[in-house]
Amino acid sequence: MVDASCRCGAVTLSVDAAPLELTSCNCSICRRTGALWSYYSPTRVRVAGPTVTYRWGDKSLDLHHCATCGCITHWSPLDPALDRMGVNARLLKPAIVAAARVRRFDGADTWTFLE
Repeated sequence: MVDASCRCGAVTLSVDAAPLELTSCNCSICRRTGALWSYYSPTRVRVAGPTVTYRWGDKSLDLHHCATCGCITHWSPLDPALDRMGVNARLLKPAIVAAARVRRFDGADTWTFLE
């Protein structure tokens, strides 16, 4: 298991494997929060602790952040049929992030990977 936590430690996440690839998105929310996303099936992620959600745009997902320190922890789909959620890799140990490939995604305009 690979563990992650927000700054204050109130929210913890566990995933079954370190990410091999991360996504850096430039949409209006991701560029402001600085999140670096790793994607998993919700069945592979364990989240514990109090989060507050924010929903915007097409209202297809909830962005979760720690209720205490405000760190963005993950996003979850509103459609239960969607077998994908995002975990903010910035909460993982730096060595795990450094070992993964980072791809830039143009979420602000074209909805395509830039590299």
